[in-house]
Amino acid sequence: MFDDLDVRALSRRPGAKWSRAEPDVLPAWIAEMDFPPAPAVREALLRCVDSDLGYPSWDGRAAENPLRTAFAERMRTRHGWRLDSAHVREFTDINQGLQAVLNAATRPGDGVVVHTPAYPPFLETIASMGRRLHPVPCAPDGAGWTFDTDRLDRELREGTSRVLLLVNPHNPTGRVLRREELRTLAELALRHDLLVVADEIHADLVHDPHRHLPFASLGDEVAARTVTLTSATKAFNVPVVRCAVAHVGAAGVREALARPTHLYGEPNTFGVAATLAAWEHGDDWLARLRQVLARNAALVRDGLPAGVGYRMPEATFLAWLDFREREPHPDPHTFLRDKARVLLNDGRAFGPGGEGFVRLNFATSRDILEDILHRMRRCLP
Repeated sequence: MFDDLDVRALSRRPGAKWSRAEPDVLPAWIAEMDFPPAPAVREALLRCVDSDLGYPSWDGRAAENPLRTAFAERMRTRHGWRLDSAHVREFTDINQGLQAVLNAATRPGDGVVVHTPAYPPFLETIASMGRRLHPVPCAPDGAGWTFDTDRLDRELREGTSRVLLLVNPHNPTGRVLRREELRTLAELALRHDLLVVADEIHADLVHDPHRHLPFASLGDEVAARTVTLTSATKAFNVPVVRCAVAHVGAAGVREALARPTHLYGEPNTFGVAATLAAWEHGDDWLARLRQVLARNAALVRDGLPAGVGYRMPEATFLAWLDFREREPHPDPHTFLRDKARVLLNDGRAFGPGGEGFVRLNFATSRDILEDILHRMRRCLP
């Protein structure tokens, strides 16, 4: 399933990943896997088509949406986090959830703390909503990445930031924050009265021996100022179904999002069915997928051109590649597209700290990944 991929068939896909690449270019950019979805997910979607395309049973009764109890059960069984399903609500995707929360909890000019480099749509959201980016730069630390919490503490005392947007596991570096790091951030959030929006969409893609810890599970006081956003679409490769959930522990935000009832819309039946199938019947597929991703991360490590910096990701299927020592190529994105015929993400789109970097998506077959790496080595001996 995971290595039986045909480039010609993939190139005929109408979606963004392959259709935006020129015919002789191998795309490894957007965070979408080349693999087919879990069989349980596909079967659930087909059942929807074959059975009933009418209004869902929860129409007009949001509290009866089965996603709420399914999410609560998944958090309990996988992470030991017991939450009130009445505090869960649905969105069409993570970006919409973030925008809704910022709209409800902040005003133009308020600062949003973000570890940078950061997922470009989040940066675009902060800018387009008139909020102020408060970057916390990640820095190389041996085999991983770190950030300066003392500096953040000082900056928070001097500024007007209202929100900490915590992306954990982190995109694009693949860093998984440890319990002590999360506790430090929780202390800062309490000290400086920050609302925490925790994007945990990559939580199901953490590589052994690392473990994901939901930020809101650190305690009731932390949960009461946290909105946790997640979705099955990333780990189970179904972004088309547009379905996300949020645990809204912050009471004021929860109340603000509740009225009017249809302002932020809701996921469709297909999104709910795919998510339920993934969470309830897809974990065997997910376990096999994680083995393939761990293998591919090692293939990237062993197959990169000399001088390209790479720290093994602790989660995700994304490699954050450092080309700063590969001058005279200050724009590795364009160089690799034009010379190697490989399409990666331009690190500059990820904000402060992205200059000289590219992001490589290695969620593909062994043969395709090895071809990508071979092309890179050929033009960068």
